[in-house]
Amino acid sequence: MELQAVILVVIMSVIAVSSLKPNECEVCIKTLTKFSDTLDDSTRKDPKKIENEFREFCKGLKNKENRFCYYLGGLEESATGILGEMSKPMSWSMPAEKICEKLKKKDAQICELHYDVEIDLKNVDLKKLKVRDLKKILNDWGENCEGCIEKSEYLSRIEELKPRHTEL
Repeated sequence: MELQAVILVVIMSVIAVSSLKPNECEVCIKTLTKFSDTLDDSTRKDPKKIENEFREFCKGLKNKENRFCYYLGGLEESATGILGEMSKPMSWSMPAEKICEKLKKKDAQICELHYDVEIDLKNVDLKKLKVRDLKKILNDWGENCEGCIEKSEYLSRIEELKPRHTEL
């Protein structure tokens, strides 16, 4: 009886260790789900086609998704490639959560990617933000602030661009 209890505890701990925790691999799961939604039925069944489509998909990504593509080998400048670890399970219709779980075993960096906290521009006092956060806002908008040095210059640039990039 004690042996069965010990075996059960060992099995449960292995299951708990291997499954993903909440908010773990958020970039992986979201990117793979978004990518999977772009595939048609004929491409979805062929791992080589999936890999080629993923390379094309990665070309338009930036920030955390771009870093994820780099880790998988979806970018030309990627040092290594484990696309097969993603494309084969995807061709078997494995859910993104399980694929990311497998990828985590190959490269833990994949699940260490997290999205930055979004800044609510309608409710935040921009004057209380750090210059780093102001630069991030401009970068997220695809804008820059030529010649900006002082915080006040970044603030005025954001206020100038705010109507174009936010919905009121």
